[in-house]
Amino acid sequence: MKRFYKDVAVVPGAAGFEIQLDGRPVRTPARASLALPNVSLAEAIAGEWRCQGETVDPRSMPFTGLANGAIDQIAPNRESFAEGIARYGTSDLLCYRAEGPAELIAREASAWDPLLDWARHRYDVTFRVTHGIIPVDQPVETLERLAAAVAAFDPFTLAGLSTLVTLSGSLVCGLAIVDGGHDADAIWTASEVDEAWEVEQWGEDAEAAARSALRRNEFAMARDFCGMT
Repeated sequence: MKRFYKDVAVVPGAAGFEIQLDGRPVRTPARASLALPNVSLAEAIAGEWRCQGETVDPRSMPFTGLANGAIDQIAPNRESFAEGIARYGTSDLLCYRAEGPAELIAREASAWDPLLDWARHRYDVTFRVTHGIIPVDQPVETLERLAAAVAAFDPFTLAGLSTLVTLSGSLVCGLAIVDGGHDADAIWTASEVDEAWEVEQWGEDAEAAARSALRRNEFAMARDFCGMT
């Protein structure tokens, strides 16, 4: 839509920090107040609105989109949304290793074993690791403790965590960033071990490289969003 405002301001409100356009509060798609939990996140979202040109392009406003989702979709269904994220623990990428060649197996172990070790110590859990694609059941206690960790996050953190988990295919990778302070770039590289191997063996076309870059940028954006919640 065409830009209809000049001034963007962050204003403290009863429910949090509001974004106001020419003195009027921004609303979510469901018409709720776009109230943010802290001034850092509010300023980041205000910055997205300030950077719009003659038209307002939602695709250039990822923080606004995540915040809208947290308020409209996650907050009213927080328990079920958290359960959906936690289900990634049943088939976590890090627990499914290649059957060969030896070099790829070694790369996966080098990248993934430290993350599983972190999760073991952080949540006092165990993991079953397999080689191949045949499903392996994780211990019930492991799934319950990981689910409890996810359920403890607020709706805004859940919004960012969901992106981290779905893009990496790993609940442990997402938790390592949000709950463990691990470097997101290193985590992304770890989650792309298999893809990097394929590129080394067969090459990568421009379209695939562009898609990979978009996914990496989205992953970094979700990391930054979680860092402000």
